[in-house]
Amino acid sequence: MSHSELILASGSQTRKALMDRLGVVYRCISPDIDESAKGETHADALARRLSFEKAKVIAEQYPDAIVIGSDQVAWRTHAPLDFIGKPLTPENAVQQLIANSGQTVCFSTGLSIQHAQSGFEKTLVEHYQVKFRELTLDEIQRYVAIEQPLQCAGSFRCEGLGISLFESMSGNDQTTLMGLPLIQLCYYLRQLNIVIP
Repeated sequence: MSHSELILASGSQTRKALMDRLGVVYRCISPDIDESAKGETHADALARRLSFEKAKVIAEQYPDAIVIGSDQVAWRTHAPLDFIGKPLTPENAVQQLIANSGQTVCFSTGLSIQHAQSGFEKTLVEHYQVKFRELTLDEIQRYVAIEQPLQCAGSFRCEGLGISLFESMSGNDQTTLMGLPLIQLCYYLRQLNIVIP
């Protein structure tokens, strides 16, 4: 079991950087799945399904590998059904941050670890919240121009300058906010005889 290959089912540079922290040998394979909502009425359900599907697609191709899938859905506390996606354009990023100003934004981050050969499968959702301070349009436009957070749900990078936008942050594991809950991941990898540290 300890010789199983480790695969991160993702093309995300942020998730790769998080995996690198663990000092394990792994490779990335990006799963090709439809990431749109299918009638989910809560961010948790969407994050859970997408992380499960990402891992499953790769686990079926590599049944002897331990596959890690993760997905994140952001939402504002007053609008739990309004999922906040990646802005993709500077204009959308500015609009998202205007909407986030003064609000608490919640992140539901799904994690799925699958090893098809042994039938091991754990899928869970971790939570993290950030409270944005009241932002001026100038601050928002400067931030977007500097950091270009176009691939980030919520239009910020907490590991970079995005931290300057917040009033407070709360949760059990800051890596949940970054898109891959490492505390839980390590817990399950140890169950699969992956040595960390």
